[in-house]
Amino acid sequence: MAPSTATKVGHGLAKVLGIKLHYRNPTGGAKITRGESVFSVSSADTYVEKEPTSLEWIRSVAPSGRTFINWTYSLFPFTHWIGSYNSQWLIGDLVAGITVGCVVVPQSMAYAKLAELAPEFGLYSSFMGVLIYWFFATSKDITIGPVAVMSTVTGNVVLHVAETNPDIPGHVVASALAIIAGSIICFIGLVRCGWIVEFISLAAISAYMTGSALNIAVGQVPTLMGITGFSNRDATYKVVINILKHLGRTKIDAAMGLTALFLLYAIRSACKFGARKMPNRAKTFFFLSTLRTAFVILLYTLISWLVNRHHRAKKDHVFTILGTVPRGFKNAAVPTVDKTIIKSFASELPASVIVILIEHIAIAKSFGRVNNYTIDPSQEMVAIGVTNLLGPFLGAYPATGSFSRTAIKSKAGVRTPFAGVITAIVVLLAIYALPAVFFYIPSASLSAVIIHAVGDLITPPNTVYQFWRISPLEVIVFFAGVFVTIFSSIEDGIYTTICVSVAILLFRVIKARGRFLGKVKIHSVVGDHLIGDEGKHAGAGQYGSFGLNDPDKSARNIFLPIGHNDGSNPEVDVESPYPGIFIYRFSEGFNYPNANHYLDYMVSTIFRETRRTNPASYGKLGDRPWNDPGPRRGRPVIPEPDKPTLKAIILDLSSVNNVDITSVQHLIDVRNQLDRYASPDHVDWHLACINNRWTKRAFASAGFGYPTPQGETPVFERWKPIFSVAEIGGQDSAASAAEHGQNEREIKRVRTKDLEQARTGSTAAGDSEGKDIIARHFDAASESSGSDLGRKLSASKAYGGNRVAVVHGLNRPLFHTDLTSA
Repeated sequence: MAPSTATKVGHGLAKVLGIKLHYRNPTGGAKITRGESVFSVSSADTYVEKEPTSLEWIRSVAPSGRTFINWTYSLFPFTHWIGSYNSQWLIGDLVAGITVGCVVVPQSMAYAKLAELAPEFGLYSSFMGVLIYWFFATSKDITIGPVAVMSTVTGNVVLHVAETNPDIPGHVVASALAIIAGSIICFIGLVRCGWIVEFISLAAISAYMTGSALNIAVGQVPTLMGITGFSNRDATYKVVINILKHLGRTKIDAAMGLTALFLLYAIRSACKFGARKMPNRAKTFFFLSTLRTAFVILLYTLISWLVNRHHRAKKDHVFTILGTVPRGFKNAAVPTVDKTIIKSFASELPASVIVILIEHIAIAKSFGRVNNYTIDPSQEMVAIGVTNLLGPFLGAYPATGSFSRTAIKSKAGVRTPFAGVITAIVVLLAIYALPAVFFYIPSASLSAVIIHAVGDLITPPNTVYQFWRISPLEVIVFFAGVFVTIFSSIEDGIYTTICVSVAILLFRVIKARGRFLGKVKIHSVVGDHLIGDEGKHAGAGQYGSFGLNDPDKSARNIFLPIGHNDGSNPEVDVESPYPGIFIYRFSEGFNYPNANHYLDYMVSTIFRETRRTNPASYGKLGDRPWNDPGPRRGRPVIPEPDKPTLKAIILDLSSVNNVDITSVQHLIDVRNQLDRYASPDHVDWHLACINNRWTKRAFASAGFGYPTPQGETPVFERWKPIFSVAEIGGQDSAASAAEHGQNEREIKRVRTKDLEQARTGSTAAGDSEGKDIIARHFDAASESSGSDLGRKLSASKAYGGNRVAVVHGLNRPLFHTDLTSA
């Protein structure tokens, strides 16, 4: 077919610009137009693999109209299930929603104190969080609202702005922070870049949660004990020192705080004990345990009312109480976001965004795995972003997923995200109906609630030990994050764990080391019987047909690291496939950061294990390179006859998905280096297990995939490559046609035989009875033939003379399916 006009124009421009469209002639002869013109297999269909094109890649990634429709549809996940909503789901959502509502009301007011805001702002954040999230949620369990860590970070921002701009109210700063952080997170979700959270490791998340929990718990002890005179926002170790120094200032608040904390843990322990002793009442004990926070707050509010009802003036309170909480949404307004406010908390913005993402995505993924569904991180970012964008219009501050309330919601039997609407109704009732009750809530009891809630965030020692068993290096990251949080701040702890985790990841990628492989022939053993060469063993009757006539289960070759550094038995002798041939496996990809480290190790090992093909290749002493000066003057080159010369290198690319210019150029340089080392011979390069078409294109463009030309004259006229072939599958294959014909003949034969038997049996009967007998026999014959056919199909083999085809293209004979073919 004649080339198109575009092709002609492109070739003309390439010629003018000096671009070599064919970087390297594969065979040293004429250009290959058909695979079989140079390489052929007489018994196989030919196949020439086409290289991927840039236009093909653009088409695969460019969004289409359908993509935009799917993207829009995915923004509102509730439309996927709302049409199937039923009364059974509603009952589950009602129970879970009301349960979470009873927990979130006291918690949100307590967390507002951490954010240095009035209690009502915690209620506003809780209401907007659970009301908005369900529209965009891909998790049924997550509960959005104020959380301890984000409230602490918000409080730090509010205090910092108060120092530099005291005229800006704290709730204005908190709302502006929610708007900006929500905008960033929402944008990340809309462009579907939720994968960025994968860079935050589990060790980093655990360290952040543990350090933050310790920081918050210690910071609440002064309020719990009624101790004043120092800041509880200092580093954790400083707060501990100040608590011990001022312990003598403890007030009666400690009675309300310590007893409340004890009662919270006592109720939980009693409910766990009761559930173990009476499993049939486990659900009842669960709800009793869940409602312990609301019960304790109501109990101590009642005690506070009895004690302080005649001491409503602030200075006359027997102990510190919450005070006035306005009814309704008194701070509903358009948030104030200007340059001055943004500039005042810009340095805290990255930590705020990270905290929101870490808590929400980590919790959502965890409960998704527990309850057998998958979340979409990008869509969850949209949900949390929109929540923080709209919440400030009613006075909310930054909110994210709550671990404790999510766990309660999950165990309460929530069925859909609509449970958030039920929780919003409960919070709304609290905002309008209970402000008079909130006045008497003891501050020390709220601190007890906070300490009790964050205690569950501390990573238990057994989990840390399991981390150590899996990856000791990441345990160092964990403790580094915890210690930095304790001795500095939550923000510094977050940055430390993330940076160290990324540094470890980069170190592992850059310092990845390949492995030289050898061949081992293994046999399969069933029980105490070794399957022989023919796949037979004495225990066939016991184990069915396992291994019978199947060479893949009897004896096969596998490839193990020569140094046994994979944990294989060192007594097993691993052999090189042939002297001078090396199999080298890349362990963690092959890209520009690790290409040099990979290849340096490979080359140094090859030089150590082989000898130069021509020891006298340097005619004069001055011809030798400075880094290989050879023996001293007057002494001959020492031959090493026990070492082989380098013949070929087989690269195992099973772990390589993509390559880049740098890595391929490094490989070209090594190829040239080893060709000089093996001169006058050339080293053959065989590449196995390539999983990506673009990787094949990259290696083929660099001259890999076909033999190295030997000088100016091609010498491959008699060279015969070895290809991997497979039977052509599908309904149109020769094997399928042969089996279909055989099966049709078998069905016809069985039916004819059974009909003849039926007619014979009907001679003694009447005509009508005979017809019935024939019909019954015909049906039985059909069933019998069907079952026989099923057995024959399950045991059928390939028929002789079936057509086969090469698995990989004939134009790339040195690209192999696996190491065995290589």
